[in-house]
Amino acid sequence: MSAESLPRPELRRTNWLREILDTAMLVIAIYSLVNLSSSRYMVQGKSMYPNFDDNQVLYISRLNYMLGQPERMDIVVFHYPGNPEEDYIKRIIGLPHDVVEIRDTQVYVNDQPLNEPYINEACTPGRCPDKRWELGDDEFFVMGDNRNHSSDSRAFGPVKRDLIVGEVLVRYWPPQSWSIVTKIGAP
Repeated sequence: MSAESLPRPELRRTNWLREILDTAMLVIAIYSLVNLSSSRYMVQGKSMYPNFDDNQVLYISRLNYMLGQPERMDIVVFHYPGNPEEDYIKRIIGLPHDVVEIRDTQVYVNDQPLNEPYINEACTPGRCPDKRWELGDDEFFVMGDNRNHSSDSRAFGPVKRDLIVGEVLVRYWPPQSWSIVTKIGAP
């Protein structure tokens, strides 16, 4: 048989409505996965200055803590223990079972002074009075980088693990402040 006499294969016509529905379902699935694994947060206030400023918008990964645990110096967004509808951004200083102590305005973790090149200014005695916290299971001690202008675990106590939303990964707004966030300023 010659090539000219072979029957021509039939091409299936695709249903354009089905293609549109398949594409829409794919977009919805991707959008849902991204929103389940991440969040966005706008910084309000100066508690994390100079590393984060008022009105900067951040990308928060929920996935990081679905797969692992928060670590010391991670910058996290969490639900404020006094009102879970309100979110805060702070740096993790103490992990479960740590002893966090402030002595003469210096922060100690497990009797070791914490090297903190990321803070805005030295803490004043009025804002950092001598005090000691022993963290329990699933408790994290968080502090703002602008110690004299931050409401943090010194005021409301340790934060339970289930209140932590996720880790800050990217600062993306305004565009001139865009950067990947990796424990900014931490030694």
